[in-house]
Amino acid sequence: MPALALALALPLAACGNGDDGATADGRAELTVLAAASLTDVFDQLATPFEEEHDATVTFSFGSSTDLAEQVADGAPGDVLATADSTSMGLAEDAGVTVDVETFATNVLTIVVPKGNPAGIETLDDLADATWVRCADEVPCGKVALAVLDANQITAEPASLEEDVRSTLDKVVSGEADAGLVYATDAVAVGDDVEAIEIPGAGDDLTSYYVATLEQSEDADLAADWVAWVTSEEGRRILADAGFGAP
Repeated sequence: MPALALALALPLAACGNGDDGATADGRAELTVLAAASLTDVFDQLATPFEEEHDATVTFSFGSSTDLAEQVADGAPGDVLATADSTSMGLAEDAGVTVDVETFATNVLTIVVPKGNPAGIETLDDLADATWVRCADEVPCGKVALAVLDANQITAEPASLEEDVRSTLDKVVSGEADAGLVYATDAVAVGDDVEAIEIPGAGDDLTSYYVATLEQSEDADLAADWVAWVTSEEGRRILADAGFGAP
């Protein structure tokens, strides 16, 4: 059964179909709150997991910071996966996480629409282009700021987006000449964009963290998801999607 990947808006209380952690047909249900940049690869990971556990995995993808703040405030969920330690720290400080693990890394890249109509080749070319990046407070924005600062780039973006997928969408739709996103996002949309490597971007890697949540209605199933993501096969799937090892 394919994963029910839902890009949900707030509030997260909309996730789930009952008080017993099961769907209407009796299958176990797992709710995973995850960084937007994990959308495609978590969908891939969900399919074999659902088959193995006779379960339904429901996702809420979005800004790591927003999701962590929600679970820290007691929002329902079984697993949290973030794109930085600061966001996961919000949940840890609130005492709602169990056994936090690092499971992957990512690197920032420039993406441009297919054909690269603005002729962008380096970060320096952003000065004469309409470009976008993530907002300062979210992980992809923090990494973008670090990379831009390291390269002494002062060009201002046309907009600051709520997460990496919103940034990518502006480029795919042609609303922006370029965007700063993770390398895996460029892989996910294939020929819709072209990726331009940023020299030295590997010095500011993004690390991903995953943990089960204290408010989980099925702690064993939540732990199984974390074990699957961090397993050898899970990491192979992550690597095929462009993620690096932790």
